[in-house]
Amino acid sequence: MPQLDTSTWLTMIMSMVMALFIVLQLKISKHNFYHNPKPTPTEMHKQHTPWETKWTKIYLPLSSSLHF
Repeated sequence: MPQLDTSTWLTMIMSMVMALFIVLQLKISKHNFYHNPKPTPTEMHKQHTPWETKWTKIYLPLSSSLHF
């Protein structure tokens, strides 16, 4: 049975790692990153409810001494 020659494996693995590193560096370098991102101001909008502008009559409790 012939012996498997593994003498070139280290060279092949190292060259593949170098090629992957170079390809990833080239891909990352083509991205446009924002240099100074500014936070967007978040303003609280007041939600209007129908009972805020409508006048409502406030009744006194029945046990009070003031009767109209």
